Parts: sequence; C-alpha cells; structure tokens
Amino acid sequence: MRVLVVGASGFLGREVCRRAVDAGWSVVGTCHSGDISAPGVTARRLDVTDRAAVRALVAEVRPDAVVSTPYRYDDWTVTADGAAYVAVAAAEMGARLVHVSSDALHAGRPEPYADDDPPTPVNAYGAAKAAAETAVRAVDPGAALVRTSLILGEGSKQIQLSRDALAGRATLFTDQIRCPVDVTDLAAALLELVDSAYAGPLNVAGPDAVSRAELGLLVAERFDLDAAGLKTTTSTAAGVVGPTDVRLDSTRAAGLLRTRLRGVREILAR
Repeated sequence: MRVLVVGASGFLGREVCRRAVDAGWSVVGTCHSGDISAPGVTARRLDVTDRAAVRALVAEVRPDAVVSTPYRYDDWTVTADGAAYVAVAAAEMGARLVHVSSDALHAGRPEPYADDDPPTPVNAYGAAKAAAETAVRAVDPGAALVRTSLILGEGSKQIQLSRDALAGRATLFTDQIRCPVDVTDLAAALLELVDSAYAGPLNVAGPDAVSRAELGLLVAERFDLDAAGLKTTTSTAAGVVGPTDVRLDSTRAAGLLRTRLRGVREILAR
C-alpha cells in the first residue's frame, strides 16, 4: 500500500505517518513550512492552495490512498480550497480518499449529532470545513469524510491549552462541550478506513462529552497540577462566536472499526 498523507507535519498527520510505516506501507508525507522527521516517511513540500502543484505531486507519487489532514483555522483557501484540490487530484489517480473533517461545522445543540446530520456552521472556520466536505463529496462520492473532535495526546494543543489555563495564562469555556479523541485512536481509525469502502460522513470521536473547563480539571488530575487557579468563563461572556454543545454520536464508527475509541476519562486516567 502506498499512501500519501497531506499535512504530515501536523499533530495528527505525524501519527498517521508513524502508524502507516509501522504497518509496512510506503508513506509519502507533505508539509508546507513545518518539518517531517518521521523515520520511513518520504517528505515533500506542498502548498495545498496551489492547484497545479497538488495535481503534479499526486500524479508523481501515484498513491493507492490519500489521507487529507491539512487545515489552517483562519485561512479559507487552505481549509476549503486545498481540500477540494486534493480531492480532485486523488480522483484523477483513482486513489482512495480519507478526508479529515471537524465537529466545528456544527452549531451546537443539546442532542448528539449523527453522522449524516448536515452542517450548520456559525463561524468562518466551520463554514470552511463544511465547504470542504461539500467539495470532496461532489468530486468523489466514495470518499470517507471523518468528522472528529478535540484531539488529545502527547504534544496536543488541547492539553497545552489546559495547562496554560491552570497556570492562569488562558481561559477555558464552560459552555463549549466536545467529545475528545486520542490521536493514536484517530490515526488508527483513519488507516482502517483507507482499507475499507466506507463512503460519506463518519463521526470518529470519544464517547465522553466534556466541556473545555472539565477537560482542564481532568488534565490537572492527570498531571497532578493545582486546579485552584483554573480560569473559566463562557464563550458568550467572552464574545466568542463558535459552536457550543457539539456531541458527536460515534456509534456507527464503534461498530464499524476494530479500533476502540476511548473516552477522555480513560485517556487521561492516572
């Protein structure tokens, strides 16, 4: 199996590369300005907003599968246009496409979101992720679109944000609820989907729904940090426009995949 990981210098992309190499696959990973130092990975520079460059690289690599993970929170061209260009290039090569999406394309509600619930974005990033999904599905109806949540693990931005809030350097929201997933679980799930024929959206997240503030408390307990200084507020009070209560129902993924998606309490258990 020859797999192209687009966005391989990112937190998730690195883990996908590592696991693919361990599985004996031939792995090519792309990055824009970061670094790919994973053993066994052929590194290539790529600007996903350059349509011609994307097509040329995919045509040169000729992968059996493409795992597409790149995004930039405040950049529509990377998150939406880039995803479309990758999808077109993969389709031209007849490569299996697994596209990584996000729970950010939902607005938030008390009831969990099913895999096929349509996007209801409330900010620019959510709109870009929704547009990316629309483009990918139009280009390749057979692609898997993985909707995931906060990604945890060694070096996770989410863990560092919690540490910063515990030290008084950041603030965590009590009204933003998510279903965190471990990076190793998510990467394993993505590679399982490469080897499957699953098409369309699939929620791949942990079973535990917690607020960002609750996540901070779990991080404090896991690393034996003082929780007394934890700074919290609500996104409304802070004037932040974004999804609030977004719980992904990953029942379908749990039944489809061999990989067990662990909840945040298990992931951060001492």
